[in-house]
Amino acid sequence: MSGGLTDRLVRLYRRLARSAGRLSFDEPVTHVYNPLVYAQAPFETYLARFARRGVDALLVGINPGPFGMAQTGIPFGEIAAVRHWMRVDGPIGRPRDEHPRRPVLGWECPRSEVSGRRLWGWARERFGTPERFFARFFVANYCPLLFLERSGRNRTPDRLPSAEREPLFAACDAALRDLVDALRPRRVLGIGRFAESRARIALASTGLPVGMLPHPSPASPAANRGWRPLAERALAAAGVRLEARSG
Repeated sequence: MSGGLTDRLVRLYRRLARSAGRLSFDEPVTHVYNPLVYAQAPFETYLARFARRGVDALLVGINPGPFGMAQTGIPFGEIAAVRHWMRVDGPIGRPRDEHPRRPVLGWECPRSEVSGRRLWGWARERFGTPERFFARFFVANYCPLLFLERSGRNRTPDRLPSAEREPLFAACDAALRDLVDALRPRRVLGIGRFAESRARIALASTGLPVGMLPHPSPASPAANRGWRPLAERALAAAGVRLEARSG
């Protein structure tokens, strides 16, 4: 990626990290992680190495998972995929207020994020190399923050009270518009209904096609029965053509 685009994206995400980091959240949320801050180095390596203008689709997830982006800084950041397939590395710090049941162990985290394993496993199987995948796609998250309840349970942004959602969504909408303006994708596909709905709202004035991929979460019975064919059907319906697998 060109230095100019890298610099633009780094500024965009550092601005988002600051604006989201200034917000406050109350019970049942007790801990908020901002991996754009403490995992800045691997995330910015990901931007520099893989973001391209004019991709077929920008794929937009919801927010960091506790065993994915919260650990590595990379969207859907399943550790094995990030380290051994993307070959992204770098120092990872800790959140300012860490939940005792959800420590950030970075590259030493023993758990694998199922959603990331499914998404990046499909990318590896279908495209082989990360360079071939990222020539066609880029993956980002709508919201940069992970919200944890006292029990350690993950609370998604759509379940925050409106007084907390509105300023957060305003910052995230602006960042998504800036990202689209920088990358100029042919279309945006939300990974799951929530990400699709936010993309439609944020990008309503752009005329850019917005669609949806099913979420690869283990909470989805359909995804558990086989996420890859669902995803490929959704890509085809959105107008993304994939090469036939060899063999």
